[in-house]
Parts: sequence; C-alpha cells; structure tokens
Amino acid sequence: MNRAAATLLLPLLAATALAGPGKFNKVLAPGDPAPEWKDLAGTDGKTHALADFKDKDVVVVVFTCNTCPVAENYEDRLIAFAKEFAGEKGKVGFVAINPNTSKDENLEAMTKRAKKKGFPFAYLTDPTQEVTKKYGAMYTPEFFVLNKNRTVVYTGAMDDKAPPGEAKVKHLEAAVKAVLAGEKVPTTETSAAAGCKIKLQAKADDEDK
Repeated sequence: MNRAAATLLLPLLAATALAGPGKFNKVLAPGDPAPEWKDLAGTDGKTHALADFKDKDVVVVVFTCNTCPVAENYEDRLIAFAKEFAGEKGKVGFVAINPNTSKDENLEAMTKRAKKKGFPFAYLTDPTQEVTKKYGAMYTPEFFVLNKNRTVVYTGAMDDKAPPGEAKVKHLEAAVKAVLAGEKVPTTETSAAAGCKIKLQAKADDEDK
C-alpha cells in the first residue's frame, strides 16, 4: 500500500474503531449479553437486581423518568403493557430505571410518582448512572428486551408513535411475543422514542482533566 492510500485509509479505520456495536445504541447491540446490575433502590423501599428476575423467560428494562414530557405520556402504555405481560406469575419481568439525578428525579419524587400513577412494576433509581452507561441508554423512554439467557434481543422505542398518537407498529410487544413463542424477533433495534436526552454526569476524574 502506498503512502497516499494509507493516508486515506487511516480516518476510515479510526471511524470504525470509534463506532459502537449497534445501529442506534453505541454500547449494546442485539446479541450482546445484558449487563448485570444490583443494589438499585426502588420506590417500594427495597433494593433490586437483574438476578431478581431469574425465573422470568423475558425481562424488559426501560430507562424513563418523572419529568420528560414524552416519558410521562408513555406511562399509561407502560402500565398497560406491564399489566398484560408482566404479572407476578407471568413469564415476563418488567423494570423501570430512572437515570436522572435532579431534585425532581430523586427517589422521594419517584416514590410519589409511582404511588400517584399506581405503577405495577419496580421503579428504580440509578444515582451513579453506571447502569445507564452500561446499557448505553441515551433518551427517556428507551427499552431493552432480554431473553432467558439474558441476551439483548431488542433495543429502542416501545412503538412507532409518540403519545398521544396511536401506534401502528408495537416494537416492544412484538419482541416480547416472539421470544415467548421461541421465534425470531422481527425488529431487533430502532431509534429511541423522541424523548428527552439523558444528562450523563461526568466522572470526577474527567472533571479534573
């Protein structure tokens, strides 16, 4: 390879090295093992871990929050979905994780929100944002579907329409039904709903640089 060709190739190699594994998610892609997490405080006064769902064939993880208008508008859909698929004796586990750290998003505010809405699922806080970063979540709400082996089989939006519009394609529901039926997930990744971007906090060592 001559010097001119090498010079042209270097930027392409650099771009490839920086690109993430997913089309939309730059940390996780369908087929990746789901990152473990534990000791996240919930609005029920307990701490929770991914291992709590060991008896479930499917686990749905959604990163959401109290104050994003789109996330708020999706709450009724989350509640309806959890009631249909994630009952205590069902095969689907459902958990919501709040990645935000402002006063309106702390555990006390979350507890009030969960009680007001009657959330039928665990609503957890991620104060260090470590879980959020491991999953590569960037917006609220953003969904992840994990199969029995806790492999990621779907990442992205719940459906193709932000509330109050009616959804035509229900990506999350289709993914969960496919896994339960032992079938191939029809769509494995989409962009997240047009919600609010998660404000990731810089690490202390980054701030010192």
